Amino acid sequence: MYANSHNARAQVDISLAERSYPILIGAGLLGDASVYRQLPSASTALIVSNTSVAPLYAAQLKAVLQTRYSKVLLTTLPDGEVHKDWPTLQLIFDALLENGCDRKTVLFALGGGVVGDMTGFAAASYMRGVPFVQLPTTLLAQVDSSVGGKTAINHPLGKNMIGAFYQPQLVVCDLDVLKTLPARELSAGLAEVIKYGPIADLDFLAWIETNLDALLTQEPVAMAHAIQRSCEIKAWVVGQDEREQGLRAILNFGHTFGHAIESGLGYGEWLHGEGVGCGMVMAAHLSQRLGLIDMAFVERLTQLIKRAGLPVRGPVLSATDNAGRYLDLMRIDKKSEAGEIRFVLIDGPGKAIVRAAPDALVREVIDFCCL
Repeated sequence: MYANSHNARAQVDISLAERSYPILIGAGLLGDASVYRQLPSASTALIVSNTSVAPLYAAQLKAVLQTRYSKVLLTTLPDGEVHKDWPTLQLIFDALLENGCDRKTVLFALGGGVVGDMTGFAAASYMRGVPFVQLPTTLLAQVDSSVGGKTAINHPLGKNMIGAFYQPQLVVCDLDVLKTLPARELSAGLAEVIKYGPIADLDFLAWIETNLDALLTQEPVAMAHAIQRSCEIKAWVVGQDEREQGLRAILNFGHTFGHAIESGLGYGEWLHGEGVGCGMVMAAHLSQRLGLIDMAFVERLTQLIKRAGLPVRGPVLSATDNAGRYLDLMRIDKKSEAGEIRFVLIDGPGKAIVRAAPDALVREVIDFCCL
């Protein structure tokens, strides 16, 4: 089932022809020189991190990269979703240009989802594409955002609306870096772990229910398995639909409602995983009202999300027409087509479907699920 040695390492491969790459999972990876041996050769490396993560891990990474690159630079971004924007992106380009970086320069994204998304977008754009490596330091980034090549920044009118599909050379999931995660960030990451169960693997959902306490205390064997299985499911989906023309959209389960919460409250008020956790509850209720699942499964999922320390009630975004505000925000979602909102719904436990739903029904769900 999974390795029971703390030092065991796992590898999950993303299969995309010439853009294929490995995800490495294990303890003590960040400072291990052998991890970076297969990367393209270059004279310069640029570590991109943020004000929270850089003081913890940048020196360790810099030391190991200096054995491979003659010049290792560091640029530190402000921390938080609110800074996932053009001015912050420019800081990466400033560092590249001021240091005369060429198109062989390798970028290293050392941080959570925001750092990974922005570094990837900078790598996709600088000189029309330079190599980059994902070194995710949050659980959410390790099981979701660092895998699959989606890179972006936010726009005031919508989350992740400006970006590119651009695959990394390597993803390194070091279990040890999760030890400095605040409890709230750990819970936010568990939302993206839980997500994989209802849409793709009921056995995994049952495993999470059984092992949730171990995950909340970061028991190494349980954490390694949760990350590996999440990455395996995502790798399977991305391998079939890299650019989200169809199947990959199921990975956005809970995200349509969740993104509305995030942008409606103002980025950073709720963590991404908190929005997704609550959004999964709302999507489950919508699935039930459409006759796709029974109420027992909605309750089962809700209880698990609650146990993980995540919100299961949506915030009020408008005092006058809360459901209308949610609908307006969801119409800007990337999955919308011609203004029609497309929801990822549970099409029977363990399967997902992307489809529209009548506004009246969506309103009922929002009214029922919000505080």
